[in-house]
Amino acid sequence: MNPDHLRFAAVMLAAGAGVPVLAMLNAQLGLRLGAPAAAACVLLVVAFLGAVAVMLFTTGPAPLAKLAAQPRHLLFGGLLMTFYLVSVTVVAPRFGLGNAIFCVLVGQMVSAAVIDHFGLMGAPVKPISLIRATGIAVMAAGVLLTQRG
Repeated sequence: MNPDHLRFAAVMLAAGAGVPVLAMLNAQLGLRLGAPAAAACVLLVVAFLGAVAVMLFTTGPAPLAKLAAQPRHLLFGGLLMTFYLVSVTVVAPRFGLGNAIFCVLVGQMVSAAVIDHFGLMGAPVKPISLIRATGIAVMAAGVLLTQRG
């Protein structure tokens, strides 16, 4: 593995470690507010302000001038983020954080494998091999085992 890949892996490991923390923080905020959707709105406003700060310190706002010319379907990611955020805020306190996050992980693995297999949305094509399918099945079985009893 080259040094760039090691740095990328470390960043994504940290991002992944943050997902359950984000889920539990927002679930607690939703419970305390008595409104999961309100908690999601607060988190998204804070996230928006953080993203604006990063944009201003890196590229500045100039790239936003190209936004109007982009295909509208590319904005669907914002709706997917909202769906994830509201669903985990509602589900985690009732289903358990581990159950919720493990189901998210299995969904991510299956979705990523399908996207890679067909090269969807410009992804490099990486066919689902027997070993890859077995890995996803083993992960799903592991999720099931960790959540029983």
